[in-house]
Order: sequence, then C-alpha cells, then structure tokens
Amino acid sequence: MIKKIKLYLEFVKFSHTIFAMPFALIGFFIAFKQNPNWLIFVLVILAMVFARTAAMAFNRYADRYYDKLNKRTANRELPSGKLSESQALMLVIISSVLFIFVTWFMNKLVFFLSPIALAIVLGYSYTKRFTSFSHLILGLGLSLAPLGAYLALIPRFDLLPIMFSFIVLFWVAGFDIIYALQDYEFDKENGLKSIPVLLGKRNALLFSLVLHVIDAILVILVGALYNFHCLYWIGAAIFIILLFYQHTLVKPNDLSKVNVAFFTVNGYASVIYATFVIADLFIC
Repeated sequence: MIKKIKLYLEFVKFSHTIFAMPFALIGFFIAFKQNPNWLIFVLVILAMVFARTAAMAFNRYADRYYDKLNKRTANRELPSGKLSESQALMLVIISSVLFIFVTWFMNKLVFFLSPIALAIVLGYSYTKRFTSFSHLILGLGLSLAPLGAYLALIPRFDLLPIMFSFIVLFWVAGFDIIYALQDYEFDKENGLKSIPVLLGKRNALLFSLVLHVIDAILVILVGALYNFHCLYWIGAAIFIILLFYQHTLVKPNDLSKVNVAFFTVNGYASVIYATFVIADLFIC
C-alpha cells in the first residue's frame, strides 16, 4: 500500500507542488487580512492538491507515447508499465471531481470558474502539438494559484493578487524554457514545438532571461506600489538573485545543471519569497 502511494506521488511529481503552493499562500493571506477564515485555508490547500494532481496525471497520460520514445522519460510510470493508462485516467477524473467539489464550499464565483481553471491546467498538456509558447500556457495555469486562493476568501478581482499571478506566469514560463532545453533534439525530431525548437538553445536562454527580467520588474513594482516593508524587500531581493542565478548554471552546450536550476533554485526561490511576503503582511 505504501509503495503504491509512493508510486502515485512520484507519478504526479507531488514534490513540484513547491512551485505554485507558496504563491497560493500569498494570495490567501492577502485576503485573510481582510476576511480571516481558517476553514477556507484548508479548502484552498485541498483544491491546490487536487487541481495539480489532475493536471500532472493528465500531462503524463497525454504524453505517454512521446515519453516512451524519449530516453529521458522512458522510465516514467506509464511508458514503463508501472501504472496503467486506466489508473492514470481514473486519477485525473477523481482529482478533477474533487477539485470542483471543494470549490463549491468556497463561494459561487470560484465554483463557476473552477471548470475554466481545470480546462487551462489540463489543456496545457496538448499545447506543444501546436504552439511554441506552451511555456506561457503552463505559466498561466500555475498563475491561477495566487488569484484563485484570493478569490476563495474575497470573490472579486483585485489588482494585487493579479500582479502576483503575473509574477508566477513569467517566472514559470522562464524556467520551463530552461527545462525544455533537455528535449531540444527529441522535440525537433518528433514535430513538437517549444521556444528552444523555435529559436535554438542560445536564443531560447535569452528569451527566458527576458521573461525573468520582466518578472523582477514586477516583483519590484508590487513592493513599491503596495508599500510593503523591509521583510518584503529582503524576500524580493533573494527571489530576484535566485531568478538570475539559475541562468548562470545552464549553458547552450552544458545542460548538466538543468535540474538544479529547475527544481532546487526555483523551489528555494518560491518558498523564501512567500515566507517573507507573508511575514511582511502580518509583522510589519
């Protein structure tokens, strides 16, 4: 039983929740200051887990044939036979239903928007078939986290959580381009689209850097426009440093540190930034 649970957790890369969850907490606690409700906090966490599980399981299902052909991914759970296609689809269906079910207990706006959010995070899985800008669609999917968590408590579209959503969008799109460099040759040979395939490795890294420059500007704008205090600026400085540090780790002809840049650096960046933002909200 424990082995099976571990298999499912690895299948949906549960550890990668570290990217969006901290920003969901930022959105939630911005709203919490105006409308404190710990029950909604539990529901937001559940919604995040269910939505991400559905998205990742569907992504693995949609990519199962390509994963089998790609040496880097051939050992994943579906192409290797560790999990069946029916098990993957069942996980998608159950997680999707539970996500929508949980949003019912938040408010009507979030409930009615939940199928749209689900369509975005699930639909991303097919975007590499027809657009080189799938990285931005992935960023859009994860960017729903801070806004959705905010709407769970305050059902209106305010600018601050929207700005945090844009921070997530450009941040995720930028580091996903770096991650996609690993599959440059495979994607090119198999007709899959990406920024690296469109622009080449070197220009793709430059495009990623531009997205992260925009992201850094947004981080600074949020701090300035909303009069955050010293703790925010400490977190913002660390986030921006890590944002650009990952670009020193990856070169067009040396991708050996892609995973360090993708997971380790960005994982620390999101957790540290969120911790200081939330601390600033309640301490300063």
